[in-house]
Amino acid sequence: MQKYTDSEKRTLEKVVCNRCGRELKLENGIVQEGVFSGDARWGYFSRRDGERHQFDLCEACYERLLKEFSIPVTIEEETELF
Repeated sequence: MQKYTDSEKRTLEKVVCNRCGRELKLENGIVQEGVFSGDARWGYFSRRDGERHQFDLCEACYERLLKEFSIPVTIEEETELF
């Protein structure tokens, strides 16, 4: 869950893991640790037609989620980090 100080979402104030509730480290509006941000827009033929779900997971909760997958995620090495 991301919380901003203004309605234009320019200044990030807080990021909390939606699964465990831990507040992630933030410095000058920049997250200082690993975070997975999910954004799902549900469309036709789903039970959630017209809904948008947004969430954030800390790295530990993301790792727990991956362990539940039947088919592993595709992992590629990145040479430039952002």
